[in-house]
Formats: sequence, C-alpha cells, structure tokens
Amino acid sequence: MAFDGLQGFIKALENLGELKRIKAEVDPELEITEITDRISKKKGPALLFENVKGSKYPLLINAFGSYERMSLALGVDQLDEIGQQIRELTNMKNFSGWKNLVESVPKLSRLAAVFPQKGYRAPCQEVVEERVDLSEWPILKCWPEDGGKYITLPLVFTKDPETNQQNTGMYRLQVFDANTTGMHWHLHKDGHEIYEKYRKLGGKMPVSVALGCDPAITYAATAPMPKMIDEMMFAGFLRKRPVKLVKSITNGIHVPAQAEFVLEGYVDVNEPLRKEGPFGDHTGYYSLIDEYPIFHITCITHRKAAVYPTTIVGQPPMEDCYLAKATERIFLPLLQMMIPEVIDFSFPLEGVFHNCVIVSIKKKYPYHAHKVMNSFWGTGQMMYTKMIIVVDEEVSPHDYSKVAWKVFNNIDARRDLVFNDGPLDALDHASDQAFFGTRLGIDATKKWHSEGHQREWPNDITMTPEMQAQVTRRWQEYGFDD
Repeated sequence: MAFDGLQGFIKALENLGELKRIKAEVDPELEITEITDRISKKKGPALLFENVKGSKYPLLINAFGSYERMSLALGVDQLDEIGQQIRELTNMKNFSGWKNLVESVPKLSRLAAVFPQKGYRAPCQEVVEERVDLSEWPILKCWPEDGGKYITLPLVFTKDPETNQQNTGMYRLQVFDANTTGMHWHLHKDGHEIYEKYRKLGGKMPVSVALGCDPAITYAATAPMPKMIDEMMFAGFLRKRPVKLVKSITNGIHVPAQAEFVLEGYVDVNEPLRKEGPFGDHTGYYSLIDEYPIFHITCITHRKAAVYPTTIVGQPPMEDCYLAKATERIFLPLLQMMIPEVIDFSFPLEGVFHNCVIVSIKKKYPYHAHKVMNSFWGTGQMMYTKMIIVVDEEVSPHDYSKVAWKVFNNIDARRDLVFNDGPLDALDHASDQAFFGTRLGIDATKKWHSEGHQREWPNDITMTPEMQAQVTRRWQEYGFDD
C-alpha cells in the first residue's frame, strides 16, 4: 500500500486509533523527548504535537513505534511478508518452464514499480521560503547533554560525481545556526564515500534533504542497500508504486515530490570540518564530539500545511528499534542467498542493531558455526556485529529464553568462544580505539565427536508428540480455560 505522503499515513494512523493529538503547548527542548520516551516504553501511539513552543509547524513522532505501525507503514500485515515476496522473486524455480513463468507474470509486473518517475511540479515545492531560518522549526534538543538541537529523521540525497547515481541515507543534522547544520557522515557510510569523491574534485557538493515522506520512502533511506541499487527503487518495490521525484530548485538532485519539507544546499569540501555532538544516540549512550562537514542551506521548500517529522533515540526499546526489525525480516532471504545454511536470525532490541545477532543454522559439518560467524563478519554492515550467537535449527532465535538456556549449558569457553578482530561501528564506545575492536562468536550448537567432544551428548528433555496432543485435546476437560 502506498500512502499519499506523510499526511496520508497520519490519516491512516488516526483512523486506526494509532495516533494521539496533543494540543497543550510543549517545549521542543527535552519536554517532547520525556513525553515520547514514556509513551514509547509503554508501546503507546504515534504522537502529533499541534502546539510546539516557538514554531507554527505541528510535530509528528513515534509514528513507527510498534510492529503494527511498522507493518502498516510498509503495507503488510506482518513484516515477514516482504521477505517472503523477495524470496519468491529471487527463487529461479518459480520461473522455470512455461507454466511457472506464466503464473509468475503478476509477481514480475511488480518490478515495474521500482523505477522512479520524474516530474516538474510537486507538493513539496508549494511554498518557497525567501529566507532560511531553522529557528522557526520545532527541532528537538533531545537529551540534557546533547550538543544542540538535531534534525533526526532526514533523508539526505547526494549524487555520485563519477556515476551520476543518487544515494539516499539518514544522517543526523545538528543545527549550528539559522542556515547551517552538521552533516553526520560516518566513515563507513555511502554518503561519506561520495563526499570523499567530491573532495578530490574540490568546490561545493550539492545536497538536498527531504523530511516527511511516504513511510516506505523514509524506511528505504535506512535500509542497508548495495551501492548499485537506488534507495528510491527499493521504496518503489515496497510501496508497489513508483516514487515520484522532482528536481530541486537550486541544484540537480531529485527529491520525493510528496515530501513535507526540502532543504537544499551544499557542503563545501574545501571548508574545515566543525565539531559536532555529543548526541544521545540509539546505543543508549551519548556519542562523543567529533568533526564533520558543514551543510549550508540555501533554500527551503515545503507544503502549505506541512508537518515536521522527527524521532528520538536512546535506551531501547524506542521507535528506531522497529525500523531495525523491519530490516531484519526484509533482508533475511537475501542473507540466505549468500549463506544458505541460515534458518533464521534475530537482532535483540537491546543489542541496538549491531551489538548482537542470534542465528539458527542447519549444521552439516564440524565447526560449521565458525564458518557462519566469519561469513556474517564479512557481509556488509554485519561486519559491525560485536556478538554472534549460533544455535541449532530447532531453536528459534526469537525465543531468547531458550537461546540463553542453550548458551548457558552448551558451551565450553575455551572451545566455543571465538574472538575476531575487525571493524566496529563508529558509535561503539567500548573498544580501545575508534572503528576497530574485538568481536565475539558463541557456538551454542550441539557438539559432535568430530569437533573434539568425545563424550556422549545428552538429548533435550521433551514430551512425546502423542502425549502433547492428548493433553491439548483434553485441556478444557481438566478445568483450564486456555
């Protein structure tokens, strides 16, 4: 399902009772964060603050803050449905033979939606601001030790100067003054790679930032896409309709036509970097002060009745956890194409995306778990994973109690703990040096004689299927309601 921009999503949320309007005046400095954090921890609704102190724009937050709203945002009942759709499209057996090929035509026709459509007029350009002044926006200072106010849900559009291909990423923007912000391009991010290409050329790097799109478009900006795939193509696949783009007024970058706001400007690659941070980050800790490029805003366009979207991050679970869970479920089939022994995996919310993954595998040979660990550490953003726990195929990685039981009982520390040095996320604060440290693999699978375990391995204690069925059949007869 494709929404008519952010406001179409807001209407859907309200119709489903998933939105609460707040008419009381609220302060964007800390107060909205405290309100939202309490609601988020209770798995409460999306919040629309209609009276933000110092601004004429209403503010939407926690819009993705539940599994139900995340599924609604992507037009499915369950997030696993998208992974299954990808699995069907990438399974070549579905296209072998005329019969299968004909039956697959409706599925293949969906791929026509991935190509964005470019136009010349758009709602995001209904109003063109004659002056740039971010002080009029309801931008949050999220946490007490933050270095300032931050735009936290931006879709940052850049264009590779060599290939002319656009890239979309989500990088926070610390407000420095009325018309400049920081540009938080991490070392390992595509935006930083494009920035480095412009540094070799010199001059000004064009940048446009969209705020408030169809939620599938916003999600696509966070997805770990391969470099050759445009995030707007992926958004088109998710929403089953092409993303409509419009050329920015002051540069050649195309942005979503239905966006609420667009910031147009540049990064001067010859300009010295500026200190940015600290920032209360999704790890639950403050990310430290560091130096980043400066984004100069030269033009702002927006809808006539624009809504400012934002989010807060901090100690999990929070809104960003559900975006991460969407990535987990959507990208499982693609990971299985590269590592087919993987049955399922789970990123616990407390692991904040990159600190822990639990994976179940179909074990076929000695030390197979070690192979899987190293495969994960060699695959894209999985290289950041500080802890990988591997369990056997009959163990659900989402059943954390059972996983803990296996880890606590199945491992011999010398044999089953694997230490691996490699890259870490820029936000990791525990390693002795930035971007690099030691990662841990835990092999919690059943051990074989061929792995050096010479004693007999005991079976799990389980009841017979026949007795389980009998008790289920007679359950109410025993006097139990459920």
